[in-house]
Amino acid sequence: MAVRSARVLLTGFEPFEQEARNPSWDAVRELDGWKVGRAIVHARLVPCVFGDAIDALLAAMDELEPQLVLCIGQAGGRAEFTPERIAINIDDARTADNKGREPIDVPVVPGGPAAYFSTLPIKAMVRELRAAGVPASVSNSAGTFVCNHIFYGLMHRIATQPVAGPGPGLRGGFIHIPYLPEQAARFPGAPSMSLETMVKALRIAVTTSLAVEHDVTETGGQLH
Repeated sequence: MAVRSARVLLTGFEPFEQEARNPSWDAVRELDGWKVGRAIVHARLVPCVFGDAIDALLAAMDELEPQLVLCIGQAGGRAEFTPERIAINIDDARTADNKGREPIDVPVVPGGPAAYFSTLPIKAMVRELRAAGVPASVSNSAGTFVCNHIFYGLMHRIATQPVAGPGPGLRGGFIHIPYLPEQAARFPGAPSMSLETMVKALRIAVTTSLAVEHDVTETGGQLH
């Protein structure tokens, strides 16, 4: 019997807040169909909309039955590629989403745990990214907008519907990336990262997540 290839799901968001593009989708779609070892990457676009984003993610997961899921989002103002450590069970919108929804102090999943930790090897990922010349650090807050929303939805799905069988099972998490240079040009002083570097970083993130089962123990904390 032929061994089925492992499947990796990468998601990126549509543009929001009057932006013409979203680097998360620009970068993710560059990897659609990429083969790394026995794994094949599948890219999916998700809406920047509360509720709809999780629905689109779960539909893609049902379709693909992936072994690894990385959701990617834009974090304008950040200077680094930042794997997120924790998703919290709260929607608290600073601005309306792409359908005008603006939940305030609403749980992502009513009755769900207060938070979930990423199951990606986020510190090993940062180590490998820095070694490759990519600015990176662990982030301890994914915010309270649609990025955290889909991150929590992903981790809730993993926690409540674990994959049976041998191996480490389904793993997942969220990564924030900076503006593209053309976006940052509209905000003097804002940091940016080239699309080429973002794609390189995503390749490292996927490769590390597939190769490293247990994360390294080294500092990734912050004072604030």
